[in-house]
Amino acid sequence: MSDFEAASDAGRPASDGPRTRVESDALGDVRVPAQAYWGAHTARALDNFRVSGVPVGAHPHLVRALARVKHAAALANGEIGVLEPHKVRAIAAACRAVAEGRHHEQFCVDVVQGGAGTSTNMNANEVIANLALEHLGHARGSYEHLDPLDDVNRCQSTNDTYPTALRIAISTALGELCAELTLLAAEFAAKGAEFATVVKVGRTQLQDAVPMTLGREFGAFGVTLFEDVDRIRETLPLLAETNLGATAVGTGIAAEPGYAAAAVRHLRALTGLDVTLAADLVEATSDTGVFLLVSGVLKRTAVKLSKVCSDLRLLASGPNAGLAEISLPARQAGSSVMPGKVNPVIPEMVNQIAFATVGADVAVTMAADNGQLQLNAFEPLIGHLLLQHIGWLTHGCSALRTLCVAGITADRERLARGAAGAVGAVTALAARIGHEAATEVARDASRTGADVVDVVVRRGLLDRESALRLIAAAG
Repeated sequence: MSDFEAASDAGRPASDGPRTRVESDALGDVRVPAQAYWGAHTARALDNFRVSGVPVGAHPHLVRALARVKHAAALANGEIGVLEPHKVRAIAAACRAVAEGRHHEQFCVDVVQGGAGTSTNMNANEVIANLALEHLGHARGSYEHLDPLDDVNRCQSTNDTYPTALRIAISTALGELCAELTLLAAEFAAKGAEFATVVKVGRTQLQDAVPMTLGREFGAFGVTLFEDVDRIRETLPLLAETNLGATAVGTGIAAEPGYAAAAVRHLRALTGLDVTLAADLVEATSDTGVFLLVSGVLKRTAVKLSKVCSDLRLLASGPNAGLAEISLPARQAGSSVMPGKVNPVIPEMVNQIAFATVGADVAVTMAADNGQLQLNAFEPLIGHLLLQHIGWLTHGCSALRTLCVAGITADRERLARGAAGAVGAVTALAARIGHEAATEVARDASRTGADVVDVVVRRGLLDRESALRLIAAAG
């Protein structure tokens, strides 16, 4: 069985009718599985692009966005009088079905493809055309009644529909990431409140510094992630700018007068996004700057998440020979040879998501850099990487919140002992006992290994209760 036969037969019952139908394109006849909603152009792409094994249908946000772009185009074409009403209704019905999540297995071309997304656009045109034909009572492939190019792709080019769909898909996916990142930040903030009175020693350069509270530490994790929610949201207005109606290079060739404005208006209504038409369609067709911006923001978020996860792993290290200030929820056995070992698997997973996201940013940068003249041919890779890593980060945030952060506990006694004994704690006492005396206390404590509080009390500088109160207040 060929790749395209397997792609169309997945999840479908066997048919007693013909196994294939014949379709034609500019290169000649192509045999297409009879049950497939896609056609000749998709079949060519399935033969040409055997790369990642990841079909476009694996990105449901992109498939839904393509359906909404085609829906808006059909409504606009009907409005300006270049598409018959019955075809508009049929295409709209097909697009609604796809936008509702049906037939996504028919979007089967590989996400890594040449042609600047042409194969994805043709895949969408053919699936929507054949669904529309069935709506009209015709057999799949009977394009004399409704054609993928003349009707579904009317007034369009891959070069305006595909990037528009990418922008909508990325906007939707980023909204989900913001929601999960907000919940994670709030969970850290809640832990900050829970640990508000837990005094510990802060550290700089992995060395003991001054007293603080565990609550301040966890609260800071929340603040840093809340900041990234804001940075992500700042990209959304730029993603809402579209070149729809620009067609091939931005001149609008083959698009009828009034089409662009009508299509944008309908797309705004269908998506609920504040979609606007770019001021310069030639620039908008060649520019991938917004994708670079999104990639950079994702890298920022990923790196900050990774830093937080590395801190959690360090704070939980041990449990006997490490810091062991906090305990992470045990999720699974940690070793096939060491009984009882438990590893910080959820933070480790998020670390790896971050590493991959940083790597993807390099690939997005190279793809953006190598788009020549009026078009960037590498938007399929850009779109795939952005959607993949937005999804990974979204799932990572959810797992980190529910499977790790929510169940973190603190070893309060260990933290209190560490704060009282740390040399850095003397900084909290310097204002009361004087800098010179504080220096002597620090030297004594370092030389003998005694607690700072014990040294202060032994030297008669402060009573124990006052010393402990000052150290706690410093956190």
